[in-house]
Amino acid sequence: MRALRLTTYHEEAELLEVDALDPAPGQVVIKVGAAGACHSDLHMMHGSAAPAPWPVPFTLGHETAGWVHAVGAGVQSVEIGLPVAVYGAWGCGTCGRCLLGMDSLCEDPLHRVGRGSGLGLDGGMAEYMLVPDRRYLIPLPEGLTPYEAAPLTDAGLTPFHAIRRSAAKLGPTSTALVIGIGGLGHAAVQILKATTAARVVAVDTKTQALELAVSLGADAVVLAGDDGVQEVRRATGGYGADVVLDCVGSTDTLALAAASARTMGDITLIGVAGGTLPFRFGQPAYEVSVQSVYWGSRSELVEVLELAARGLLAVQATAFPLERAIDAYRALAAGDVLGRAVVVPEGA
Repeated sequence: MRALRLTTYHEEAELLEVDALDPAPGQVVIKVGAAGACHSDLHMMHGSAAPAPWPVPFTLGHETAGWVHAVGAGVQSVEIGLPVAVYGAWGCGTCGRCLLGMDSLCEDPLHRVGRGSGLGLDGGMAEYMLVPDRRYLIPLPEGLTPYEAAPLTDAGLTPFHAIRRSAAKLGPTSTALVIGIGGLGHAAVQILKATTAARVVAVDTKTQALELAVSLGADAVVLAGDDGVQEVRRATGGYGADVVLDCVGSTDTLALAAASARTMGDITLIGVAGGTLPFRFGQPAYEVSVQSVYWGSRSELVEVLELAARGLLAVQATAFPLERAIDAYRALAAGDVLGRAVVVPEGA
C-alpha cells in the first residue's frame, strides 16, 4: 500500500510503498477515508528546531477517520465497515491521565508525551492504518462522513478542550479572542458560538480569513498589524478579552495575546509556532492565567463529533488525493489553504 512517510527530519516526506497491515490481537486496521494535514507536520519537515524525539521513518497523519477493515483476535466491539474517527494520542492506557481519557498526557516513561498517530508512530496518510487499541476508535454519529470527521480529531478537539478549560470565564458578559483563523482558529470560533454565550473577536493577517470568521459567527474581527491591540481593546469596550486563544503561537501573536488579555482572564497557547511570552509583574495583566493545551480527551472527541453531526461545527476543507499529499503540505506552508487541507486516498 502507499503511505506518506517522514524518513528524515527537516526534509519533505515521501510517498512510498509499504507492507500491507495485519492486526495483532487487540488491534484494528482501518481503511482510511481522510487524513488532515497540520502545521505540526510542517515543523517536522521544515522546522529549524531540534528534531522530535521519535525515530524515523513513520507515516504522517494524526487526524484520521475511515472504516474498520480488519480486527485482531479479541476485538469484538467493532464491526467490519463501521465508520470511525481515530483518537490520535496513544498512551499506556493505565496511568492516571490515560484513565481520565487524556492519553495525550500519558505519564508512563515508555510512552513519551505527544507520541501517537503520525507523531512517531504510523498515522493516517496512507490507504490503511493500524490502530493499536480499539479504545482509540470513536464511532461516527449518524450523518457524519470520514471526510468531515478527520480534521475534527485535532483541529476540532484541541480548541474544544481549550474552551472547556476556560468555560467558567465565557459567560454572556465575556469576550473570547481567537488569534489566527486557520485550521484550529476557524473551528474555535464555531465551538465558542455553539457552546458559550461569550462574544467572539477574531484576529488574522488575512482579510479572507476574517471574512470566514464573520461567516462562522464572529461578532467582530481585527486585521492584525500595528494597531491590533488598540482595535482589540476597542472591540472589547476597553477591557480586553476574558479568554484569549492563540492558535498560532508565534512571538508576535503571544505578545498580542498578553496585551489583549483582561485582568483575571486566560491566555491559552494552542498553536505550535515556537514563540515565547515575556512574563513579569503586571504583564500580562494582573491575575491572568497562562496555559497550554495538547489535544483533548477521548470523551471530548465524542462531543466534538456530535457537534458536527448536529450541524454546529464544520471544518472548511480542501481535498487532495493521496498521490498529491505532499502538495497539500506545500499549499499549507505557502498559506494557500483556507481552513484545513485533507488528504483522501483513491476510492475512499
